[in-house]
Amino acid sequence: MAEKLKAGIVGGTGMVGQRFIALLENHPWFEVTTIAASANSAGKPYEQSVQGRWKLSTPIPETVKTIVVQDASKVEEIAPHVDLIFCAVDMKKADIQALEEAYAKAGVPVISNNSAHRWTPDVPMVVPEINPEHLEVIRHQRERLGTETGFIAVKPNCSIQSYVPLLHALRDFKPTQVVASTYQAISGAGKNFTDWPDMLDNVIPYIGGEEEKSEQEPLRIWGTVENGEIVKATAPVITTQCIRVPVTDGHLATVFVSFETKPSKEEILERWRTYAGRPQELKLPSAPASFITYFEEENRPQTKLDRDIENGMGISAGRLREDGLYDYKFVGLSHNTLRGAAGGGVLIAELLKAEGYIQPRVQSDSAVEV
Repeated sequence: MAEKLKAGIVGGTGMVGQRFIALLENHPWFEVTTIAASANSAGKPYEQSVQGRWKLSTPIPETVKTIVVQDASKVEEIAPHVDLIFCAVDMKKADIQALEEAYAKAGVPVISNNSAHRWTPDVPMVVPEINPEHLEVIRHQRERLGTETGFIAVKPNCSIQSYVPLLHALRDFKPTQVVASTYQAISGAGKNFTDWPDMLDNVIPYIGGEEEKSEQEPLRIWGTVENGEIVKATAPVITTQCIRVPVTDGHLATVFVSFETKPSKEEILERWRTYAGRPQELKLPSAPASFITYFEEENRPQTKLDRDIENGMGISAGRLREDGLYDYKFVGLSHNTLRGAAGGGVLIAELLKAEGYIQPRVQSDSAVEV
């Protein structure tokens, strides 16, 4: 078996960073050898650095407990020891942009969970089953950054993955108008009910910046690569409302859509049933065998029952029916910290490796331990 690529987790003490670490335990292609976070966490073994704030139900992997957390800002100390990094830091946008570019310029592929570079013209924002062709801009980005091996690739907003894949499978019918309301879990804010008791028995009808992302990011995903940049699509017109609800994980969307060419219900269900993308073709380790699962039951999908479908990497749909104002309405569901965050990032990294964008950079060395 080929030696695994050495992965760093930058922002490894937060919820998404913890998810990356859990997902990469026993991964066939990647091994966590470096963990970095803020200066406050640096210098401590990972187990100690997350003591009292490990948010996952599964235990901390034994393989990372003794890795000494490094200062994420010390790019020159970290870059020589990793083949790629997953970035999930909690910083100001400009600081994230600068940090990720510093790693890329140091020759490190950066797979980012952050929003800072989602609108940088030559940075691909990818859902691997939808727009893998956007990876073409990486060679132009490398020219701009002056690196042969480094680059930045980002995943989109977590909530749009509850409905954009379902619309994408119907692109041949040319959706013209979309109304989507998302009902988003508290883990999307990096919290659980212990951290956020105000969410118990409560709904908050506002998530800062989320509606703008939900309306615009799908257009970039559906955009085209032109002259080394991604030019966003102009249709469909999308309007959204984003609401925080008292569930742990899983973002659910209710969607209304009209088409230029209205399909039949049977045509929609067939497109959803048969849709597959590049990850399924390549049989990537984290790829769901069935990207979209449709439930015939009137009360499905349900967040608690269905968020973990296909190990949290599948998209669920249900309640497809014709509408009096729009052509159709339906419900979608995705796991926000798996498909929508860390799992989506791991799948992007797998696609990048499979397509030759990530290669071994460093000689074999061990993680820094105590």
